[in-house]
Amino acid sequence: MKTLQLSGDRDNDILSAAEVLKKGGLCAIPTETVYGLAADAYNGEAVKKIFEAKGRPQDNPLIVHIADLSTLFELWDFVPEQALRLAQEFWPGPLTMVMKKTAAVPYEVSCGLDTVGVRFPEHPVARRVIELAGVPLAAPSANLSGKPSPTLASHVAEDMQGRIDAILDGGACSVGVESTVVDMTGEVPRVLRPGAVTEEMISEVLGDACTDPAVEGGLKEGQQVRSPGMKYRHYAPESPVSLFCGAPDDTAREILTLPASAVICFDEYKAEFEALGFDCVSIGSSWDHAAHARRIFDALRVSDGGKKIYIQCPRRVGMGAASVNRLMRASGFDSTLCSPYPVIGVTGRSGSGKSYLSRKLGEMLGLAVFDSDMEYKKMLRENGELTKAILKAFPEADAEGRVDRRALGNIVFRDGRKKALLESITHPLVAKAAGEFARARGGAVLDVPLLFESGIDRMCTATLGVYAGEELIFDRICARDCISAEAAKLRLDAQPELKFYFDRCDLMVKNDGDDLNALRKIAEKLIKI
Repeated sequence: MKTLQLSGDRDNDILSAAEVLKKGGLCAIPTETVYGLAADAYNGEAVKKIFEAKGRPQDNPLIVHIADLSTLFELWDFVPEQALRLAQEFWPGPLTMVMKKTAAVPYEVSCGLDTVGVRFPEHPVARRVIELAGVPLAAPSANLSGKPSPTLASHVAEDMQGRIDAILDGGACSVGVESTVVDMTGEVPRVLRPGAVTEEMISEVLGDACTDPAVEGGLKEGQQVRSPGMKYRHYAPESPVSLFCGAPDDTAREILTLPASAVICFDEYKAEFEALGFDCVSIGSSWDHAAHARRIFDALRVSDGGKKIYIQCPRRVGMGAASVNRLMRASGFDSTLCSPYPVIGVTGRSGSGKSYLSRKLGEMLGLAVFDSDMEYKKMLRENGELTKAILKAFPEADAEGRVDRRALGNIVFRDGRKKALLESITHPLVAKAAGEFARARGGAVLDVPLLFESGIDRMCTATLGVYAGEELIFDRICARDCISAEAAKLRLDAQPELKFYFDRCDLMVKNDGDDLNALRKIAEKLIKI
């Protein structure tokens, strides 16, 4: 079979892709998650070709892609209000919802189940193909079954050239891991496959959500597959894969004791691995879950070359859960836990209530709390070398041989370069103290406003961001520190925007009052890891 090479930049090629599908053929199409191998979802004979081309097990159901919300009423026998609320929030986007199917869905799509998963993709080329084909499309990932999923058209060609009718190139996938799959048939929505839409995000919209135990441990013998990606070894290169889980510093330290091989690592450790002869592929900074998701499948393909592949595993909560789920299956659950105890980093803007929630989280987890601000003040009292170093750099803050912290704050909060200079003096000392505190106590909650700026996040097994409304934190700062509104504004203006913490923290919790239910849910999740 000759496979047509089509471009999503050309209207005629998109039309050609739709014509292939109308005629019962197979076409790989781009989506924001991964490339999908599409067929007419109403044509059972066409859908059979997907299983043949991929070598896909016959009990692994397919997801149906739509471009119009009204199509739900053709595919599901009942559309619950909860599903419509999630659709309003996350569609078009990387979320698949599973509900009881209608008779219009062929056996070949549902693999004999009485349910079907449906999603509304965000990628404009995917939606245009669906519209032109005039039917919903069944579309699993466009790779040989069990191999890493494709995030580029070239990945599809590696596996599918000569097996399918056409490949429609729509560029690199922006999300990079398959959609979140959530079962909507029960009272509580249940995540069957993690993705860019997290359990926490679903719970925020609907009030509650949970994750199926099979996500982390696989299905038990005889248990029915309800979603793609639950049962079989997936996403795997030919080379054997071993995961190293825990705090990034711990996983790097463990891998560096092994004979040099291929390694998929974080940016911060790449030079160190290369210096010792490892073949490195980086998937982004250790905190950057979005980059991990975009790059992980390509990294698995690039690293595949006979050598064993060691992988620094992202932290497995929040956005990291999706990448970890794929990597666990790629490795056949071959993983090593490198962190001997939990270290939870807590951060956020001034006035967000970090210290209060750190203490409460410590109580819930049975962990001691390290307060970096208190440690810094203690160092200024007891560490003469630190005081000398600061006063040498900032003589304006000299108060008869002591550091005038208020004067120092006025200096550094007004000048980013001077703030960076101060941090270059203090960060290494605070980081050393935090590490010693956690080791001495067999784990800790680290209350550190500059968690990421100091690199202390890299010693953490999980990170939690705390936030509150701007007016509330402004009032808290003024009252707590007895400073003027102008001084409070100066302090906040020198700190990162809220997006900084949402981008970097594994989990976020809002602290607008005394309700600790959200923190309790987070504590329950952290206990499991």
